[in-house]
Amino acid sequence: MKVLLSDGSGLTARQTATRLALAGHVVEVLSPDPLCLCRFTRHVCRVRAVPSYGVDPLIWLDAALAAYAEGGFDLLVPTQEQVAVLAAAPSRLASAGVTTAVPDFKALCAVQDKVSASTTLTRLGIPQPRSSVGSESWDSFPAFVKAPIGTASGGVIRVDSIAALRAATSAGGPVLVQAAVDGPLAMCQCVFDRGSLVAFHACSRTKEGPSGGASHKLSIALPEAREWLEVLGSDIEWHGALSADVIVSANGPLFIDINPRLVEPANAWLAGVDLVGALVDVATGGPARHATDGREGVATHQLLLAVLGAAQGRGARRQVAAELVHAARGRRPYEASSEELTPWRGDPFAALPVLAASLATLLHPPSWRHFTEGSVANYALTPTGWDLLLSAAASEGHSGTGRAPLK
Repeated sequence: MKVLLSDGSGLTARQTATRLALAGHVVEVLSPDPLCLCRFTRHVCRVRAVPSYGVDPLIWLDAALAAYAEGGFDLLVPTQEQVAVLAAAPSRLASAGVTTAVPDFKALCAVQDKVSASTTLTRLGIPQPRSSVGSESWDSFPAFVKAPIGTASGGVIRVDSIAALRAATSAGGPVLVQAAVDGPLAMCQCVFDRGSLVAFHACSRTKEGPSGGASHKLSIALPEAREWLEVLGSDIEWHGALSADVIVSANGPLFIDINPRLVEPANAWLAGVDLVGALVDVATGGPARHATDGREGVATHQLLLAVLGAAQGRGARRQVAAELVHAARGRRPYEASSEELTPWRGDPFAALPVLAASLATLLHPPSWRHFTEGSVANYALTPTGWDLLLSAAASEGHSGTGRAPLK
């Protein structure tokens, strides 16, 4: 098939492109940046220009539908926040003959923003840290203040006092306040077919990269989280990919974030769970994959993120150099670990982003921000963009939410 990815800048897009191309599909991507991450791989045939997504998703949608028609694509795979506008405009997708897998907008509204997601988890009895919509009575620290709309840890502030809490909420508007809890972070990834779970995977973040991302992962068994996600997906009749971040506490997994999309599927693939294949099957009406768990103990890394993460700390140049030496020599945490983002065996262009980031951060460590913030800006949904989508969905007669648009 000829497949178009909704994003070419993010980590998920890069990993998804590799899986699709190796499965025999022709892959192109959409991006406002001609030098996006997916440019540097033989697995992507073309980067098609579109406007930035976040501020006005509807303008992005116009360009995306035009590209889909012009390219004669068989499938559109949402790999980032663009799932929101696709869910908000089903009639436009149908008129354009677009094949994809996205949830109904009512289901999306149940988890898209952090306030609504927490409310949905509470309604279903799904465990999460102590939480409050609003900060008026909050008196437990440390805590996290979360704006309703934010991507890649954007809009999340850690506070350690009443004064810091007041400063973090001084702008007004709805916020979610959530207690900090101890335990490792795990990432859970699912694919649903109209509320039925067809694929699941869980992995633990064993080393942190920039902005809270995972530079190193280890596949794990997390059956309790899987059961709760089945409850969530069944209740809201989710269709397509759904991911969640959980803290594995002493009392079990606590859900801290829901992402209505696919997230970095390479660790799952190497552990034996084909999330990308399952998503393609759901979109095209093919036979669904079984929801079997993958192998435990599969270690993977993303050297690009490890380099950028090393550049954030003290002694940044030494840290970056040390990271590169450990990776080259296969030392821990690279021992028995596979590269999931930019494997360059048979794909020499894949090494270019890592080389560029390494040279840039060795010369000027603060340049790590250019690599992370620039890519997120290409695909992140903004509060203004979310308001536009709520209005657009309401005009189609399926707002899915009983509250006023976020301001």
